[in-house]
Amino acid sequence: MRLVPKAVTALLAVIVILLSIGLPAYAAKTTPEMEYRIPSWDMRWGVEGEDGSLDEVRDPSKVWMHINDDSQLLKQPRNTGSAWIRIRLPALNDETPAVLFENIYGRHITLYKDGINFYESYRGYNYENNRILIPLKPEDSGKTLYIWTESSKNRLGITGNVMTGDYRYLLGTLVRMDVLDIVLGSTFIFIALVLLICSFFLFRPSMAMWLSLSAIVLSIGLMIVTYSPFLYTFYRSYGKLYLQLFDVGLFILLPSLAYFFEQNINSIILIRKFRKVLTFYSLFCFTMMIVNLGVQERLNDVYYFFSVIILCVLLVALLVLLVFASIRMALKGDHEAIILSIGFAFFAVISIGELTWFFIRDGHYNMILWKWGVFGFVLALIAILGRRLAEKHKQVVRYSRELEMFNNELQRSEKMEIISDLAASVAHEVRNPLQVTRGFLQLMSKQEDGKNKDYLHIALEELDRASGIITDFLTFAKPEFEQTTTLSILDEFKHIEGIISPMANLQGGKISLDIPQEIKVRGNSSKFKQAFINIIKNSIEALRDQGHIHIWAYVENGEAVIHIRDNGEGMDAQTLSRLGEPYFSNKTKGTGLGMMVTFRIIETMNGKISFTSAKGVGTEATIRFPVAG
Repeated sequence: MRLVPKAVTALLAVIVILLSIGLPAYAAKTTPEMEYRIPSWDMRWGVEGEDGSLDEVRDPSKVWMHINDDSQLLKQPRNTGSAWIRIRLPALNDETPAVLFENIYGRHITLYKDGINFYESYRGYNYENNRILIPLKPEDSGKTLYIWTESSKNRLGITGNVMTGDYRYLLGTLVRMDVLDIVLGSTFIFIALVLLICSFFLFRPSMAMWLSLSAIVLSIGLMIVTYSPFLYTFYRSYGKLYLQLFDVGLFILLPSLAYFFEQNINSIILIRKFRKVLTFYSLFCFTMMIVNLGVQERLNDVYYFFSVIILCVLLVALLVLLVFASIRMALKGDHEAIILSIGFAFFAVISIGELTWFFIRDGHYNMILWKWGVFGFVLALIAILGRRLAEKHKQVVRYSRELEMFNNELQRSEKMEIISDLAASVAHEVRNPLQVTRGFLQLMSKQEDGKNKDYLHIALEELDRASGIITDFLTFAKPEFEQTTTLSILDEFKHIEGIISPMANLQGGKISLDIPQEIKVRGNSSKFKQAFINIIKNSIEALRDQGHIHIWAYVENGEAVIHIRDNGEGMDAQTLSRLGEPYFSNKTKGTGLGMMVTFRIIETMNGKISFTSAKGVGTEATIRFPVAG
């Protein structure tokens, strides 16, 4: 899963590269990096029977048109499939001069200079946008170039700039015109491959969405690369393959785009139906492409109608539907839908506008803005993907913490169970011999008058302490109550206060109660007192001069909440986390059994206990019980 952030990083790096592409890369020149733009030229339409021989331009009866506006092609007369263009060259002051035509439309193009055919290009496929760079000589200054162009489509002539200048500089200009498309498209293809590899490590529901996203990005990258004039300029022998790959990318894009939205938008019934239609139609167009290739492209017109006209209409309909669905979902407050709507709306508005203008111009328009709409859309998809990965990471962290907590609780439960069984067996076996031993020691102490009587007294005290420890073991091992009743918390704490106050006074502290009379819980009175006496005794032992223990209670969400707060020494986080562990105590002679018993009693009463503490500030215990009734 770390590959996706790397893909995003690579994409950002590519953006930086793209921004730097426009810098001049040809510093080792002896001539200035300047070009001259030829502002106008002459043009006339061809007539039936012309074959592009130079004798045709010498016919004085033919009328030439002067062209100053190079932003769009002239409207082509009906049944006209060729045209002549003549351009007068300016003064050529460079050492290695050349002329660059940004766009000459035509399938068959021939250039004449000095009455000689010195350049000819023929393309056996339907991509007729030509970028041509022709080397010249300084002595060609002022000469006239004649260009004959022929096409089976209604697109003939020159659009864009016609420039003269140093050959090396114009070559750099020619490369920079379209290399951005290659870099951008290749980046998308790389990201698609990364997504495809990552998808194999996902569960099936997520894999389907990632595969569709990979197909979208791959088809978009393929279309950007194969639509660019770069390949047709520098590697034109494979032009037919580029066109076929562009069509395949378009066939993949439509159903993949519909499926991706189907997986991410709730209102999917119409999208699902339309996706099935697009899938069937894309397969139909792909089959027709194979058939057309098999019959030597004799079905080009039929194939063009279905794969361009009808498919573009379906694409516009799909974009409108998806824009509506994504905006509708975004209005419901879905953050991912908002991101998706912004990115997709940016892509859809540009694409719909260019497709509409393409049809209005009867195909006399090169779509150049759609790739930037795609760029914004893909960024939105990557942002959504990154957001989902971040959420998944948060879930994994949360689940890991919960698993750790459950494992700790399981280990604690297993320890408690082992200790309970051991404590019960040991307590029963040891208590009887201790009682017998204590009885004999009491008899001996009555008969002893010497210094051994002090030793016997100490031995009896230690036996009593051992008996208390065994009692704690038994309470911990079998905390079930023989008799439960409804307890008034205030009455119980008043009794506890009477027992424990003398100990608090010896420590120089005091106890205050703030408990309503009406709060009641179910439990065993003696066990309840035992649990809270253990807690309050620990607070008393932690008190310093002018110590204070405040006890208060209230009802919250059907629970009786009891707080016991002292201003004693407090505990650090490590000590606090180990409270209730078997045999853990921070007192010199402590066994840890007191807090173990307390935790077990509260747990048996369906209660919960938690502590907060700070070193040098004090400790607060919070205990919650279900309210009686």
